[in-house]
Amino acid sequence: MRTQLLALIGTTTAVVLAVLLVPLALLVRSHAEDRAMTDATERAQSLAAVVGGSLGRGGGHGREVVSGVLDGLNGKDQPRTSVVLADGKVLGPRTTAVSDEALELARRGRAFTYAPSPSRGGGRVVMVPVLGPQSTGTGTGGASGTGRSASVVQVAVSEQQLHAGVLPSWLAVFGIGVALMLLGLAFADRLAARIVRATRQLAAVSDRLAAGELTARAAPLGPRELRQLAGRLNELGERIDGLVTAERERGADLAHRLRTPVAALRLDAEGLRDPEEAHRIGESVAALERSVDSVIRAARRAGAAPGSHRCDLAELTRERAAFWTPLAEDQERTLTVSAPATPLLVRVPADDLSAVLDTLIGNVLDHTPEGTGLWLSVSAAGGHGVLAVEDDGPGFGAGGAADVGARGASGAGSTGLGLDVARTTAEESGGGVELGASAEHGGAAVVCRFGLAQR
Repeated sequence: MRTQLLALIGTTTAVVLAVLLVPLALLVRSHAEDRAMTDATERAQSLAAVVGGSLGRGGGHGREVVSGVLDGLNGKDQPRTSVVLADGKVLGPRTTAVSDEALELARRGRAFTYAPSPSRGGGRVVMVPVLGPQSTGTGTGGASGTGRSASVVQVAVSEQQLHAGVLPSWLAVFGIGVALMLLGLAFADRLAARIVRATRQLAAVSDRLAAGELTARAAPLGPRELRQLAGRLNELGERIDGLVTAERERGADLAHRLRTPVAALRLDAEGLRDPEEAHRIGESVAALERSVDSVIRAARRAGAAPGSHRCDLAELTRERAAFWTPLAEDQERTLTVSAPATPLLVRVPADDLSAVLDTLIGNVLDHTPEGTGLWLSVSAAGGHGVLAVEDDGPGFGAGGAADVGARGASGAGSTGLGLDVARTTAEESGGGVELGASAEHGGAAVVCRFGLAQR
């Protein structure tokens, strides 16, 4: 975004400067030409007056005076100035760029500026006729007394003299343009940095809110629109935080309300006369109490930042396998556990991971024939803690894992929420769940990947 803003402002500034500076550069060139031609015209008119007065006295002394004046005018880097006399003789440096037609027109009394062709050297030649009686220096009147112009003053301005000072002026104009461009880019960079900084802050706060950090708030920075967006984002965070808090409190209240009827059920179970029936119902009520306690604990930690809890996947797998081993032995099953001796910490609360293990082991015990073997393996791969639950039973059936992959879907008369609980727990830790067939044992395979926690 910052680069695009700089490119946009840089392009706009360059176009504006081009529109302003190109005419200015042409104006500088035209001004230099006008200045050179004005100087040449004044020089020619002044010399014409001197020539008219000097040659009008007659004799060779007039020509000597004119030659002396020409020597003073034709200094270094000055326009070439010459006088063409009535007899065709040229005083001063000869100007070959002037055509005979132009010279004849000047002899007839026309003062004008002549532009030679590039093949003749280019530039400009100011031609001014010398009016009044003149002497050719030979004693003959020539055109004397006729009022007819017989001599012509020529001031030749070369291309270099015509455009003297243009290049430095153009460099100055170009320097001003570059300075303005750099100034504009510096201002644009500061403005773009301000906008980008405010935008990045809003994106960071949005990411924190999406990750579950509901206390994240954005500071009002940047333009008015971004400040308004920051305010709306903060209002959204407060609204979500309020809704989550209310939902957590309602869940906790509901769990607490369930304690009373559960306690009543436990007392009723203890009052049964049949000891076996009382023991069976008492175990069910105890399981229900554990579930209610789990709901309360989950509601209390719902506001915690994701990944702040951790537990040892290997140790907890061995613990839950030991818990289920008596029931597996009653069903003539072999329950095998393969887990590393070193801790394997994952970003999952111990209660949630225990619920996942109980769900996956219970599914095998409930939905496979007695005598079906069960294998639990724990490993680390790809930045995840991997829990694989496999059996050598019939697998997921003809439809495969797709039949049990959706929330609430079950082909065995259950609620179908067990695998979804496992999937949710794994995904919240940064992992996922894969359902398929066991390549080693031939039955079903459920592979859970949990995000590893920092030690």
